[in-house]
Amino acid sequence: MSALIILVVFAFVVVFLSIVIVNQGTVAVITVFGKYHRVMTPGLNFKIPFIEFIFKRISIQNRSMELEFQAITSDQANVNFKAMLVYAVLNQEEQTIKNVAFKYMDERSFMQALIRTVEGTIRAFVATKKQAEVLLLRGEIVLNVKNELDETLEQWGYHLIDLQLNDIAFDEAIMRSMAQVVASNNLKAAAENEGQALLITKTKAAEAEGNAIRISAEAEKIAAQLRGQGVALFREEVARGMAESAKVMNEANLDASLILFSMWTEAVKHFAEQGQGNVIFLDGSTEGMDKTMKQIMGIQQLKEGGDYVAPKLPAQK
Repeated sequence: MSALIILVVFAFVVVFLSIVIVNQGTVAVITVFGKYHRVMTPGLNFKIPFIEFIFKRISIQNRSMELEFQAITSDQANVNFKAMLVYAVLNQEEQTIKNVAFKYMDERSFMQALIRTVEGTIRAFVATKKQAEVLLLRGEIVLNVKNELDETLEQWGYHLIDLQLNDIAFDEAIMRSMAQVVASNNLKAAAENEGQALLITKTKAAEAEGNAIRISAEAEKIAAQLRGQGVALFREEVARGMAESAKVMNEANLDASLILFSMWTEAVKHFAEQGQGNVIFLDGSTEGMDKTMKQIMGIQQLKEGGDYVAPKLPAQK
């Protein structure tokens, strides 16, 4: 009876040790007497107790880690990097799993090699660039690291999914100098813009003033022409009226000089009334009137193309 119980217990232990449950997202590496034998996939699996052993359970899920390190540019500027690395097992093929399981002694050794490889690749790339270029080359740095690491990581059984450079910062003194450069450039741009705006304002004001002067000059020119034409028409009408009046009086056998005498006396009267106290010198004698009227009549005769006939003025009493 006791032997039966022992046999049942032994059988239960053997069955228990034969059952292996592999969680989703992981695989189990099985060895026989220390030598690689096979890979167990997620789910319920069985192994030979006391012969097959689980050497390592390997996660095939994506893993990430954060890095903080420093690099030096070609012009001796210190650059501080903060990065996040995302990586995973390349695939579930047998050779890949064997590389992941046996390339490194433990997980700590692999992580150390991965971190130092990433840092070394970035440092080598930054060392060829100047301080002013680094901030603009974030994308190129990531591509360079991925190109350099892909082949190496494949030999380890991994591949790099993503590398994010979350922060690129320089030393405090360099940051202050860069801020001063940016501020001075902004002030320079603002001064140039202000100068351009002032130049445009002055130019437009000068153009407007020039246009106003030109318009005023054109208006004054036209007004002067109109005034001259008005005076000429006025004189022409006066002369024409005087000629017609003289013609009528001659036909009536009247002395035409009476018209001139009447106009002269009216002019002297007008000067006296509208002079507003100003001193106006006129030759009021009949000789002065005769001289002025002869000039007016002479002009009219020349315009009409006839011979000039001097009018006879009344004798001075």
